[in-house]
Amino acid sequence: MHKSVLLKESIEGLNIKPDGTYIDATLGFAGHSGEILKRLETEGFLFAFDQDETAVNYSSEKLKTIGNNFKIFHTNFKNMKDYISVKVDGILFDLGVSSPQLDDAERGFSFHKDAPLDMRMDKRQELNAYKVVNEYPYQKLVDILFIYGEEANAKSIAKGILNNRPINTTLELAEVIKNNVPISYRNKSNPCRRTFQAIRIEVNNELGILESSLKSAFDLLSSGGRLCVITFHSLEDRIVKNLFKELSSDNILAKKLPIVPDEMKAKAKLITQKGIAPSNEELSENNRSRSAKLRIIEKI
Repeated sequence: MHKSVLLKESIEGLNIKPDGTYIDATLGFAGHSGEILKRLETEGFLFAFDQDETAVNYSSEKLKTIGNNFKIFHTNFKNMKDYISVKVDGILFDLGVSSPQLDDAERGFSFHKDAPLDMRMDKRQELNAYKVVNEYPYQKLVDILFIYGEEANAKSIAKGILNNRPINTTLELAEVIKNNVPISYRNKSNPCRRTFQAIRIEVNNELGILESSLKSAFDLLSSGGRLCVITFHSLEDRIVKNLFKELSSDNILAKKLPIVPDEMKAKAKLITQKGIAPSNEELSENNRSRSAKLRIIEKI
């Protein structure tokens, strides 16, 4: 099973109390959850969320070998407040697609393996990569590739997609992308990465739900509770960085007041001024960690 990214740093960042209550918002294959559960005594408790049925089933069995003071919810973390009504001591988000999802060719996340265009984290939803690629109009495709993929060749790739419809599989899409970017770009790095990322983000509405979910998570924290977030690209990181800055700053109007009322004071303090990057050792062991960044705040 794959290694969890920034495992040591995020577990330390949670500052786990043996009798505390914690949430792993992105259970995956229980890399982080397993380490949290190991540090909890019987009066401690772990809640975990994942919309991927395979991950839920695998992790349930794995965590049972460590303890039984946990509960897993098979749903997206955006629904966290519908399931949790108690205050908690720490919450972890690991926003990366897990390696088993990428490695399972049938899921359609990888541009190295042939599979139907899917990319759904939750197989119960209707929108998939096939619909995005084959049904979205030109301008919408351009916007998605440019904004979510930060892809400089968004227009030529979108044009290529329209000219080659229907596109049924991941390798067919990869071929279209390669044929519609400059050779110099193709030689520099795999030209499919940004487009596949953009489509995955669109299919799963990843950025749309991130900010509101982080705010919900922060509401659930007890005073002194910590929120740890691992991001994997600049768009996610910007959302986290801006929200953390907002939560850890006094209201801008408060600067003009002689006495700052409580509701205008900062709600959190930054534990990390800059994002924590993986160590050189981790980078050499796990290539997928190269773009990861961990940010942590503590509720006041």
